[in-house]
Amino acid sequence: MVDTHKLASVARDVLLAPIYIHQGRKIKRETVRLPEPNGERYGQVRLSKSTNTSEGNTKPDLTLMVVGDSAAAGVGSQTQQEALVGKLIPILAQQPAIYSTFSTLNWSLQATTGHTSFDILRRLYVLPAPSQPVDVMVLSMGVNDTTSKVPIDKWQQQIEDIIAIAQRKFGVRELIFLSLPPMAEMPAIPAPLNNFVGAKASILDEILQQVCAGHAGVNYMATDFARMISEHSNGTPIDIRVMFASDGFHPSSLMYGYWAQQVSERILSLLDLASTESDTSLV
Repeated sequence: MVDTHKLASVARDVLLAPIYIHQGRKIKRETVRLPEPNGERYGQVRLSKSTNTSEGNTKPDLTLMVVGDSAAAGVGSQTQQEALVGKLIPILAQQPAIYSTFSTLNWSLQATTGHTSFDILRRLYVLPAPSQPVDVMVLSMGVNDTTSKVPIDKWQQQIEDIIAIAQRKFGVRELIFLSLPPMAEMPAIPAPLNNFVGAKASILDEILQQVCAGHAGVNYMATDFARMISEHSNGTPIDIRVMFASDGFHPSSLMYGYWAQQVSERILSLLDLASTESDTSLV
């Protein structure tokens, strides 16, 4: 049976193709290019409240690695302290479940603006193997695959390859793929191009979910943007642009704070350390 809805969608995209092309070129020409924020990209946090489990026997370290594209790199914030990793590390370090279980939090950031899934895969191949297994690796990718028109089969294969090298070379215990962002809502992308790009991103996101579901120790995290807006608005209408940087494309420092909170909750859950206690503010 012919899928009339799909045919109508294809026909619409064909008719709107000249507009898509015009708008895409205009975005590339006029959108402000924001730099990656300055700041540390690796570090070690001594969990001050941690103590020896017994005399001469210290608690294990927790190793966290964040990998990916410009969102992982913190583009849209002024410094790394205001970016995803800069917000995430303090939240984790202040969780009772973390500092009562681990002695040190070792973290690193491996992310670059413009990186596609292939670039991330290549980076993982080039990086030296760690001296100890990575407990949690968080990956942010997909936006550049969407805008660079990476074929679906290539996208799927590169996710599989990333999983393989993360687990084999880095010994990753829990791998977290962050969902693609709501590209249709990005202020920098006008209608009707926003709906076209958003639909493409949704297709890649669905494939990402399917691949993750087929592997042990591999997790898909659907970032709850509606929750971010609800928590920030406190019941009153807000301009969604506050969640985005000045380029209308990358997250703002505000969004990074809410995002880091959700990522921390997922990490605690995967490590069986979920706690109802909260010692931190989001932003």
